[in-house]
Amino acid sequence: MTDQILTLKEVAAYLKLAEKTAYRLASEGKLPGFKVGGSWRFKREDLEAWIEEQKK
Repeated sequence: MTDQILTLKEVAAYLKLAEKTAYRLASEGKLPGFKVGGSWRFKREDLEAWIEEQKK
């Protein structure tokens, strides 16, 4: 099974960003994510849609 929920660290690596940058983007609402127990989580499909939107 492919992991559909990613951590902040995994998202940073996936997008080739520093973790601080990914955290800032998520905190500002620019990166689609949600918090679980105070930790950021991201759905892979939401990230892929966000990437496509950024290309426009």
